Amino acid sequence: MITSIQNQKIQSIRALLEKPHARQAKHSYVIEGVRLGEEALASGCKVESVLYISTLSKRGQELVEKFSASGTVIEEVSPHIMDSLSKTEKSQGLLAVVPIHTPTLPSLVDFVVVADGIRDPGNLGSLIRTCVAAGVQGLILTPGTVDVYAPKVVRSAMGAHFHLPILALGWTEIYSLLLERKNFLHIYLTDAEQGQSFWEVDLRQPLALLIGGEAEGASSSARHLAESIIHIPMPGGSESLNAAIAAGILIFEVIRQRSLVNLKPSID
Repeated sequence: MITSIQNQKIQSIRALLEKPHARQAKHSYVIEGVRLGEEALASGCKVESVLYISTLSKRGQELVEKFSASGTVIEEVSPHIMDSLSKTEKSQGLLAVVPIHTPTLPSLVDFVVVADGIRDPGNLGSLIRTCVAAGVQGLILTPGTVDVYAPKVVRSAMGAHFHLPILALGWTEIYSLLLERKNFLHIYLTDAEQGQSFWEVDLRQPLALLIGGEAEGASSSARHLAESIIHIPMPGGSESLNAAIAAGILIFEVIRQRSLVNLKPSID
């Protein structure tokens, strides 16, 4: 059992939790809790190591046994060590280190989302969950977006990281990826007021949705990339919507429009 806060493994995990450059250098990040551990296992992710406490729930103990059987390094730690590492109000009794893979988009895509400068971890986590729920084929993060593997983002996404290609790229790479594809993507920028109402736009065609950040909206690079601008009408007079909420409305409008194409007429 690890009982010292100065233990090298504990210090390494603390660095992964607190420092983006440590996550980048080690190509790893930390998940916390039984639910996220189960998501990692079910997705086939090769978990590098697991820390747990002896008072873990029965469900948690069973998960630890599964990790052990798969060859994952398992370490019991004292409760005060787990509490010192936990990023939640009350420790969930289990932490796991998982690898950051280099994702790729499918060769032919018809629906991707670009998060441009979203800085709120909860917003980005919610956006990741929404993309997975809707079957979006990839999420691209622009410079200035919060680290997608930060603990608050990971916690908010609730395991969605394991089911979606997420690419953090520079603008040159983004331009190349979206504009030089074999299949043409229409690129729509979302704005609080400008452009067409999204109800009036055909979103059935292959496309990329550019979602601007909470404070400043879309960057000049995003505006230069966009082919068209769309907005969500707000009869109540609000200035703007939360970025994740706005993205969810637009993403599922794409799904709604595309589902209508596939509906068969009813027969009386």
